[in-house]
Order: sequence, then structure tokens, then C-alpha cells
Amino acid sequence: MVVGACTISNGMDNNEYFARKEEKEKIKKEAGRDQMIKKSLRWLGFVVLAGLFVWWIYGYSQDAAVKKSATVGEYFQAQSRDHIQSGAEHPAYNSNPPTSGPHVNNKAPWGVSKEILPKELQIHNLEDGGVIIQYNPEKVTPEEITLLEKIVNQKRESIIVAPYYDMEYKIALTAWNRLLPLENVEEKQIDVFIGRYAGKDHHVRNPNL
Repeated sequence: MVVGACTISNGMDNNEYFARKEEKEKIKKEAGRDQMIKKSLRWLGFVVLAGLFVWWIYGYSQDAAVKKSATVGEYFQAQSRDHIQSGAEHPAYNSNPPTSGPHVNNKAPWGVSKEILPKELQIHNLEDGGVIIQYNPEKVTPEEITLLEKIVNQKRESIIVAPYYDMEYKIALTAWNRLLPLENVEEKQIDVFIGRYAGKDHHVRNPNL
């Protein structure tokens, strides 16, 4: 006859056996839960990276579309490239602000100008591959002027920003043969215009020299 609590074959009583079994199951469940959390985190990381990649592709395609479709300015037939004396009479320019025509021999400094640039002066800058951003002080805000000046200061040479009252536009960008009016400071449009025309020399070279 067996006296006392029944025992398991390895010498453990029932309580100790079931306690160890419960502990093993608990550890197994915790390990499974940890594995599930790690797997979920891996999937979450993948989804986040995939989302960031899709967002980058979308942004890149949008920028490319803007640069491809953005207006690059109205074309005006090139007028004379003759150099004239300051104050000399000459035929009327075919755009306002001017985009080509008779001009003086000197140029305006690149960068920010607080002074109005004479038409005969700014054309020489355009011929040398410049882009001029002009604003009507009666139509723009001080904040818009500051933003335009900031844009020009971030660029290299061949860019000028200056006030210009004698035009119907709020803001006008000019390059040789091109004029782009703007109703607001549209940075992408400005960047595209500058990228297309800044630095392109328009002097006619004598191939025999």
C-alpha cells in the first residue's frame, strides 16, 4: 500500500510537476508573444519605408512635372543688339519690361538692387545671360520683396532683382527674348525660369575671328 501523495516516476510530486509544466508553458507563450511583436515591428518598418519611398517618388514626379510643364515666358522677337550712348534716342522696345534691343555698353551689378534699372542698362545684362526679376512696388508687399531678394541672394551670378514701376504686371521675369509675368512669388516658376535662361550668353560671335 502507498502512503501519502502520489508521485511521478522521476520522483517529483504532482504539485511540483504541474508547477514546472505551467512555468514552461508560460515561457513558451512569452516567447511566442515576443516573436509576434518582432514580426509585427518588422512589417511596420517595411510599411513605413515603403510609404516613404512612394512619397519620395510622388514628390519627385510632381517636381519633374512642374519643371516640364511650367510656363517659360512669352517669346518676343529679338531686336537690335546695337550699343548706344546713355540718353540716345532709339526705336521703342517690343516688350515692357524690355527683353532685347539697343542698350548701353555697361551693365548693372548682379544681385539685389534697390534702384530702378534703366531699360537701356538692363538689356545688356540680359544679353550676357542674365535673368532680371522686377516688381512693381505699388502692387507687392514688403514680405514679397523680401522673399524675392532672398531667392536672388541664394543664387549665383546672372540674377538681379529690382523695383520697376512702369509695367502692368505685379512681378515680371525677363531674359533675352523672354518675359514671364507673375501674380505672386511662385518660387518653382522662378526657379524653372532661372534654370532655363540664366548664364546663356546671347552675343553674336563672328565665326571668322
